[in-house]
Amino acid sequence: MSDTYCVIMAGGIGSRFWPVSTTQLPKQFHDILGTGETLLQQTYRRLQKITDPSRILVVTHKNYKKLVSKQLNGLPVENIIAEPARRNTAPCIAYAAFHIQSKDPEAVMLIAPSDHLVSNEDEFTRIAKKAIRIAAEKPYLFTLGIKPHRPDTGYGYIQFVDQEEETDGEVKKVKTFTEKPNEEMAQQFIDSGDFLWNSGIFIWSVPTVMQEMDIHMHDIYATFEQGSEHFGTSEEKAFVEKIYPTCQNESIDYGLMEKSKDVFVIPSEFGWSDLGTWGSLYQLSDQDENENVIYNKKTMTYDSSGNLIRVPKDKLAVIEGLNNFIVVDEGDSLLICKREHEQLIKSFVNDIKLKHGDQHL
Repeated sequence: MSDTYCVIMAGGIGSRFWPVSTTQLPKQFHDILGTGETLLQQTYRRLQKITDPSRILVVTHKNYKKLVSKQLNGLPVENIIAEPARRNTAPCIAYAAFHIQSKDPEAVMLIAPSDHLVSNEDEFTRIAKKAIRIAAEKPYLFTLGIKPHRPDTGYGYIQFVDQEEETDGEVKKVKTFTEKPNEEMAQQFIDSGDFLWNSGIFIWSVPTVMQEMDIHMHDIYATFEQGSEHFGTSEEKAFVEKIYPTCQNESIDYGLMEKSKDVFVIPSEFGWSDLGTWGSLYQLSDQDENENVIYNKKTMTYDSSGNLIRVPKDKLAVIEGLNNFIVVDEGDSLLICKREHEQLIKSFVNDIKLKHGDQHL
């Protein structure tokens, strides 16, 4: 069987988790869940059930290379791939594919974000290994789809058809991808029974993804391919620093997955959340008798319910008459926002940058 490489994408800023997630210390480097491990450390440990640490790569922004090395004991420093600029997931994955091709042209790749939660790691491992076995033999692009249990408007959706294509009944052919829908449409998706949440976890062989990228995202593919002889050599860094900023800012979903005819999905239930927002953390956390999620024992609430409250552990906070809000006090920044308006946090961050620069970001 071909060797399996796991690629952790760890270059994002996580602006929807502001003010805890900042450009200096994005959310993947935080112990958001209070487990004793950062989200990146959890992801790295989880993927060691699939392959050896020598075949786990972390793609991150060049500013975070030392941070990754510090948090991931046992990861060879040469396995940290530094992006010279942020260009979304398509260039990130193309870079990783060319790097891996230089080491093992027949390898199978698993791509995973660094900041997701997986609570049932055994089931995740089973499904991932199944997709890896099939991808080593067939020219399929796999994604893992999550069986939805609420009409969530923060996720993309995958529609599948019962067309087994010489696979067993657990593997489905992808029909369409849909970006984040409104609540009414999300409910229709759930009622239909043939839609899944898009986890952003992908599995394919190097030969398959190279061929598909050449067809569907040719500009990005050609940008890397022109210097293919540099990958795996001392010339790789200089070549990538030269061409990477010229790449289109494009997601792998739009650039490849939505266009390919050979995309398959395995409907999955392994306790997944993308932890994309404070609201998703609220849903996953223990709530008190008033449905508050409170991270500081010195916080006192009166006539308040449905709130997520996170203040420094040494700070006394008294909150009265507040319902269904996010309250986050971190460093020199304070966020108070209605939970139902959490999708606005990203625009708040943009406004802060315009009015106050980067000092609070």
